[in-house]
Amino acid sequence: MRFLLTLLTAAAFALPSHANDSLKKVAAELDGYRFEFPCQDPMPENPKPGADGISARKTDDPATNDKFTDTKKFGGEPGKRYKVTLRVRGVVEPMMYKDGQQVGERFYVGGSPNNATYNIYQLTVSSPASHFFFNRDDKVGHRIFTIDYTATIEIEGGATLTLHGNGQNGRMITNFSKLVVPDIAPAPQPYNGQFIQLNVLDVVEVK
Repeated sequence: MRFLLTLLTAAAFALPSHANDSLKKVAAELDGYRFEFPCQDPMPENPKPGADGISARKTDDPATNDKFTDTKKFGGEPGKRYKVTLRVRGVVEPMMYKDGQQVGERFYVGGSPNNATYNIYQLTVSSPASHFFFNRDDKVGHRIFTIDYTATIEIEGGATLTLHGNGQNGRMITNFSKLVVPDIAPAPQPYNGQFIQLNVLDVVEVK
């Protein structure tokens, strides 16, 4: 199966600032988007290692419990394709996926979730039809960690972008280590829960 992406690196770095700013505007709906899973309770002064907690997104309705979906429209011209380079940063718990392609340590292309309780962070592109997960791991567990990597995906002009977060069970691993992602709010304070922020670094038209 051919996947339309190239992972540039799993290291934390920014690309050279030669990007075409006019082209970057076609991806404005993605730039700065945040998946957020806040904790319901305040962060303790001295959190217990491995502690889990109740998601502030939890409801009493099984159809909406602890999940959200946002729909965005990609810019550009229909019929044209663009390579969009994203920088992915955040504080997350691990999640397993299957039947797709692992790219780097944390990025996963295609496939489906392979666990019924840990948080899912997913981006779906209508054209070319594809979907991606951002917090891949070999195993789940009561761990929390920061992510900072870049990935390049292809998106057709006018495509629908669906950003979906699913906590699955109304609970999450809290940010018990009080991890902070530099330069990302609420830094220098730790986020009380989990989040991923996407930033667009570059957009190039596919010739």
